[in-house]
Amino acid sequence: MNTTGSVEYFILDGLKDSYVLPIFFTVYVSILSGNCMIIYLVRTDPKLNTPMYFFLHNLSFSDIVYTSVTIPKMLSVLLTEVKTISKTGCFIQMYFFLSTGVTGRALLTVMAFDRYVAICNPLRYTTIMTRRLCILLIFASWGFGVIIVLPPAIWATQLPYCGPNIVRHMFCDHSSVVSLACVDTTRNGILSLTNALIALLSTFLFILISYVCIGKAMRKMSKAQQLKVAATCVSHLMVVCISYVSATFVYISYRVARFDPDVRIVIAVLYSVLTPLLNPIIYSLRNKELQDAMKRAFCRCTVTFKTSRKTIPSVA
Repeated sequence: MNTTGSVEYFILDGLKDSYVLPIFFTVYVSILSGNCMIIYLVRTDPKLNTPMYFFLHNLSFSDIVYTSVTIPKMLSVLLTEVKTISKTGCFIQMYFFLSTGVTGRALLTVMAFDRYVAICNPLRYTTIMTRRLCILLIFASWGFGVIIVLPPAIWATQLPYCGPNIVRHMFCDHSSVVSLACVDTTRNGILSLTNALIALLSTFLFILISYVCIGKAMRKMSKAQQLKVAATCVSHLMVVCISYVSATFVYISYRVARFDPDVRIVIAVLYSVLTPLLNPIIYSLRNKELQDAMKRAFCRCTVTFKTSRKTIPSVA
């Protein structure tokens, strides 16, 4: 442990039980498989060439990046018991974890806007949600994630770390790392909290406004139309609820002093994997178009496999 001078590396000292290794590995493989499946389907199926699936494709990509920033290192620590991470590597991991997390919520906001336009302005949908606007919204979502987390990430790198260098977490969580600084971090904490609230509340507010407008539009519809609208929105609403409720639990766990550190770590880790894990499941189970696309993809693969077998020359 470095107790004097400047810290050159950190030690990730989160959950120590080796039994979580197969759990995390299974979860990570499931996240990669589910989200890669959605990306493949959207890119290869012409019937999914719509703004909604274009945004879902980007959400799946951001989920893959979001989890790949932390889980491989967590698996490495559990497998090899080498818990060190360089100071630079720690701050890079911290930045991309925060950035892709915010980007995911920005993409959920864009998807809510897409549902609002489709339901409240159906006749103008194709003229509003042009390819150009969709691309601009995607760039805006990623740009928002990149920029909004820069201040807290930069402030964290500029703090002096004299030791100890043990991070009570499974990855370089911002609060856990900043708490190791050998100066008063109250001002840094307030500024970081302000940025986090701006990122969370601004996106949540836009989603809320979109669904309030959708709710008002639904009141003028017939029962059959209301059921159809509800079916198109339920998957997105489920993902939004899971994302923001889990974020709220993480926020509470860091603000309540009597929370057990291990419980706090478990909550934070669940928060980091829950939404990326459930996104493909929710959209696949609740979306008939995706289900049909999966069937078409399976049929294409079956036909390709049979054709390739027929073209292989037999050995005499």
